[in-house]
Amino acid sequence: MTLTDVLRKKTKKFLQVVSAYLLKIGLTPNFITLFGLLGSVVAAVFVFGGKFFYGGLIIALISPFDAIDGMMARMLDTKSLYGCLLDSLIDRYSEMILLLGLLLNFMYTDNYLGIIFTYFALSGSFLVSYIRARVEGLGFEVKIGILTRVERMIVLVICLLIRQPLVAVVLIALLGNFTAFQRFWYARTKLLINK
Repeated sequence: MTLTDVLRKKTKKFLQVVSAYLLKIGLTPNFITLFGLLGSVVAAVFVFGGKFFYGGLIIALISPFDAIDGMMARMLDTKSLYGCLLDSLIDRYSEMILLLGLLLNFMYTDNYLGIIFTYFALSGSFLVSYIRARVEGLGFEVKIGILTRVERMIVLVICLLIRQPLVAVVLIALLGNFTAFQRFWYARTKLLINK
């Protein structure tokens, strides 16, 4: 069971209450997905401006929306392939935008180490998602890994709240790429066994 699964199980009642309220006032799952993207843009602006604490706080506040939109769709019984695709796309853009905020800050402050590690953080993040999607296309499922999206957001939030953006990108870069390798190795084993 992944950390994502554990968190969703522990917060299920809360998510149901919030989702029911949002549906009651007329909001849709796709609106919540796009609202989360807007929150990422606002957080990235704060991060770019060096307001790391506020950027981290905004990310912490908007992160639950990633689970709420799915819960809303299930409550409406309208979970669609399009909704799943939109959610995945927005997740990638949100992460890109947040890392862009960090990259621009590092560029503005001539932090070359930060620039390099942000590149590898972005690469690792996308490889983790890519390997999962590619393996699912081959008929298997791979969710394992030390640093999936939820863990990456937790690392980012904590490091921004304590004003340590370089630590955030170093951890995401190292552990993200390690997670990509974990998933690759797990998938390799499965594919060789079932060839």
